[in-house]
Amino acid sequence: MLTGIIRFLRSWRRYHQSLNELSQLGDRDLQDIGISRSDIHTVAWRAAHGR
Repeated sequence: MLTGIIRFLRSWRRYHQSLNELSQLGDRDLQDIGISRSDIHTVAWRAAHGR
């Protein structure tokens, strides 16, 4: 059970870190890497869960 909690907290931290970093990019920078502003949550979620 403790392992599951730790795994959840780590993925939650990775999600928020990715979300913050991507949110700070401008629209042109996001376009350069092939994502739109509306994709940020999905991309951050996938990054946090290794997909």
